[in-house]
Amino acid sequence: MSSETENEPAHPGVGPVVSAAHLASGAMPALSEVEFAVTMMVNAYHRWMARCMAAAGAPGISPLETLVLHSVNHRGRPKSLADICLVLNIEDTHTVTYALKKLQAAGLVETGRRGKEKTVAITAEGEKICLEYRRLREALLVGPVKGLGMDEQELSRLAATLRSVSGHYDQAARAAAAM
Repeated sequence: MSSETENEPAHPGVGPVVSAAHLASGAMPALSEVEFAVTMMVNAYHRWMARCMAAAGAPGISPLETLVLHSVNHRGRPKSLADICLVLNIEDTHTVTYALKKLQAAGLVETGRRGKEKTVAITAEGEKICLEYRRLREALLVGPVKGLGMDEQELSRLAATLRSVSGHYDQAARAAAAM
């Protein structure tokens, strides 16, 4: 349990660690801290994905293409464009369409049909790349993070919290678009 009070920063005299002090000066500075942490995390995660894919044998695959490839490989079932966009919370379907075309040209996914709906499925080469990515992830990322001794249940709670907060950002975005 932390000895910090609700309004006391982790490092007295330093203030919240944020990228935009003018935003943190509002009613909820901690949200600005989360935004900065998410920004750092997203950029590091994107860098990791691109470099891990290159090491796995698929150089030039972008972070979005990596996410799409793993989503297509998920549970070994063909997916529709709508399925992928929904799971990844992507509004701009054209970016996923472009990613799928690039992955198909690389021989990592293939298209098919489910009734009238176009689907995409993983190829043997795509699965091979995903498995090598997983092997590298376990060795280079999971092992060291596990070595920190972090409570996995706490990490799961953090993930659930971030998913929940993302819904508030989606709602705020809809409200801003209606203004």
